[in-house]
Amino acid sequence: MVEIVEVKTAKQRRQFLNFPLDMYKDNPCFVPPLYGDEKKIFRDDYVYYDTCEAVYYNAYRDGEMVGRISGILQKASNEKRNERRIRFTRFDSINDIEVAKALFDAVEKWGREKGMDTVCGPLGFSDLEREGLLVEGFDELSTFEEQYNADYYEDLVLKCGFVKEVEWTESKIYRPDEPDDTLDRMTDFILKRYNLRYGEAKNIKDYLNRYADQIFDLLDSAYSDLYGTVPFTEGTKKMLLDNFKLIINIKNTAVIVNEEGKVVCFGLCMPSIGKALQKSRGHLTPIALIKLLKSIKKPEILDLALVGVDPEYANRGISTAISAGLMKMLGAKGVMYAETNLNLVDNYSIQNQWKRFKAVQHKRRRTYFKKID
Repeated sequence: MVEIVEVKTAKQRRQFLNFPLDMYKDNPCFVPPLYGDEKKIFRDDYVYYDTCEAVYYNAYRDGEMVGRISGILQKASNEKRNERRIRFTRFDSINDIEVAKALFDAVEKWGREKGMDTVCGPLGFSDLEREGLLVEGFDELSTFEEQYNADYYEDLVLKCGFVKEVEWTESKIYRPDEPDDTLDRMTDFILKRYNLRYGEAKNIKDYLNRYADQIFDLLDSAYSDLYGTVPFTEGTKKMLLDNFKLIINIKNTAVIVNEEGKVVCFGLCMPSIGKALQKSRGHLTPIALIKLLKSIKKPEILDLALVGVDPEYANRGISTAISAGLMKMLGAKGVMYAETNLNLVDNYSIQNQWKRFKAVQHKRRRTYFKKID
């Protein structure tokens, strides 16, 4: 018999956080989140709780933990889209339909009590969190921004009555084998045509001081209609800025501004830090910190974190300039390739952008939904 317990005590919180770390401890593709950051979900002042409610459940059988799940009521998203949805996230389970069904039943019951009519996910508090169920690419290393899961998860989700809603692909991006200056020439033409230029900054602090507020505004505008997105709050802005200061290198950023200095396009890459955190289970131990700093200073892989284009310039080819910037980043000493992270399969503008590179699509993710009214 499976027992579902709402997470309340310190012991239950540790079990919730540690379950996937124990479950995937021998899996070379699993990358843990930063443990200290993940612990914050249990704090009353967690940054997302100004617009969200959340519940956490552990599943036990004969005293042994066999699964976990969280439900999120994302009020800002529901208000924005006039929906009554609960999100599920942090779903992990042994390969047992009884365990999975008990976990989803608990979230569905909570959702109905909140007056909701649909459960969807995996989705976090915002699209800046890990989202989507891995359905292809189980033998590929996760990026730090992604959640890894075993290949049987989709079967469990479907057997619990969910149906597919949205799909993303992910790709490895390499420089073309043969040098080609076409991209640079196109970029020069477009920048001159629209009186644009690359923005400048002395360092990452200067970059954020100059452009951060405009970038957040641009993202809210550019991402407004994308699945699962919600507007930035002052709390999430501060959280991102604090995180970016630690790991972003000015060499891996590109920003395009108009004559007035307004940001109309930008791209942001981060050094891949997944391998640095694997052995420490996401804890910043001295050894993990050394590996982390090395990954930041001399990255072998770049993670494409954010790309945004002002809607007024969306159909003017401005993203070509960002592609040119990425091409230069890929040419840096020691960099092997970049990972796109999640791209919606029907976001043709971003999908077409990778055709300029040597791209290898290596992962696929999906979200699902289920009516509960």
